[in-house]
Amino acid sequence: MAKKRPQTKAKHPQTTGGVGAVGADGQVPVVGAREPCPCGSGRRYKACHGRAAAHAATELVQRPFEGLPSEGDWVALRELVPAATALLTLKDDLPEGVPSVTLATVLPMAWPALRRDDGTVLLGLQNDTSSGDISRDLADTLQRALVAEPGTPVQGRRAPADGPRLQDLLAPEGAFEPVVHSGFEFWVPDAENATPDVAASLERANAAAVPTVKLTGVDCAYWCETTEKNHLRWVMPYPEEQLLDALARLHAAGRSDLGDGTRLVGSFRAHGLTAPVWDLPSSVSAEDVEKPAAEFAERLTGALASDAPLTPDERRARGGLTNRQVTLN
Repeated sequence: MAKKRPQTKAKHPQTTGGVGAVGADGQVPVVGAREPCPCGSGRRYKACHGRAAAHAATELVQRPFEGLPSEGDWVALRELVPAATALLTLKDDLPEGVPSVTLATVLPMAWPALRRDDGTVLLGLQNDTSSGDISRDLADTLQRALVAEPGTPVQGRRAPADGPRLQDLLAPEGAFEPVVHSGFEFWVPDAENATPDVAASLERANAAAVPTVKLTGVDCAYWCETTEKNHLRWVMPYPEEQLLDALARLHAAGRSDLGDGTRLVGSFRAHGLTAPVWDLPSSVSAEDVEKPAAEFAERLTGALASDAPLTPDERRARGGLTNRQVTLN
């Protein structure tokens, strides 16, 4: 049997300061997958520090908006609401020349971010992201938008695995108050003077927008109008299993509706939260459902407090709700 070649390890990391050297801050820089790892281990980067970097870049964060003000509204704007904006409050002072930062569900041409001519920053929420952590990708885009030249969009890229997340950049006490729009005219201050590409993108987006209204009496609930019926989509902050049990208790007792002709039909699962969905008659407006939604919230609070085993009828109701659950992310 051939003798195994003894493995040798560098006693000291490379610190020469050239390409492939460990930085003064101790961080191992990114190099080609087949190049020697800058840490001095003697292994290729992909088999050493590159493995952890790749894992960090692709690992799915189940609740990317956890810890942000109004997590449920972040989920709704990411997945359910066509046209909405919300002012963002940063922990640090805004850079000179940046009067405000606004989150937008969608931006023209699907830009990840845009710095307008007047210096204001718009950050797009519904764009595809390159890693498993939407919060980190958005934070990277936001940081680049803050220093972009006025009048230019910011393109997407893979965020550094050790970069900040939105939770690191946004003030935790800052209010998050979405404003739902009927269309996307907020893209440009003067739509008549928009470029042909932006004007065409605006027309397409407006044509596809589903009329949506945010309820005022309960948190994170959105009424929307479709061709045949209306719906209420309500992102709730409770653990999924506990919420499904509570909904099943109400459903089996005939107390899960929001009034005559309404019906709890299932739920969406998105970014670690669950959003029950009700079918509403086309005649039921957002204003009409405000009071029934508030009353349902009270019934749900009571059902959530119960820890009794589900009855057979409740188990059947839970099975039906689970079978009609759709995962959005």
